[in-house]
Amino acid sequence: MKNWIHIALPKGRLGEKAYAMLKNSSYDCPALEDPGRKLIFENPEKGIRYFWVKPSDVAIYVERGAADLGIVGKDILLEYQPDVYELLDLRMGKCRMAVAGKKDFRDPVGQTLKVATKFPNITRSYYSGKCRDIDIIHLNGSIELAPILGLSHVIVDIVETGTTLRENDLMVYEDIVPISARLIANIASYQFKDTQINTIRERLQGQVESKYD
Repeated sequence: MKNWIHIALPKGRLGEKAYAMLKNSSYDCPALEDPGRKLIFENPEKGIRYFWVKPSDVAIYVERGAADLGIVGKDILLEYQPDVYELLDLRMGKCRMAVAGKKDFRDPVGQTLKVATKFPNITRSYYSGKCRDIDIIHLNGSIELAPILGLSHVIVDIVETGTTLRENDLMVYEDIVPISARLIANIASYQFKDTQINTIRERLQGQVESKYD
């Protein structure tokens, strides 16, 4: 399996869409399409091996060399800054990182701004650029509750449609950065398997361009 390409796919809808693109690029793996609880799937004829992992773990598998390639959201790359190559914006899974709060929110100028988030590094970097003193409250779920219950003034989170915010009488105040899925590569793999990796990248890029350009 020395010359095989190992690809980490994020579990869920994003991973399924990514695999569909890879399949359309002639990197199909019939075993992956059978329902079940398996996590690793191989196609010896194509010399390719896929495995499902938690979305936030994809970059770790690629950075550490367990995978040559991976599909990961830009939010993960910004938050954890893994030492990997970012090869291509797949332009799917689009959303945005944003600041949101209650509809009657007013920035308490002169006070420390309390910000609840799952993304402390992105939050810290954003407000550092604004020279704003903040208190980061790191939460792992139900971020929207924080300003409603007075735990924070605002939240920094991923916004896709904004439905959850609206249903909880919250609104977006500032956009921080657009988010979409990216193709990433292990640095050593890119050096030793550059021909195979670039072929995959070019075929995926062709699909992206035909769909969006």
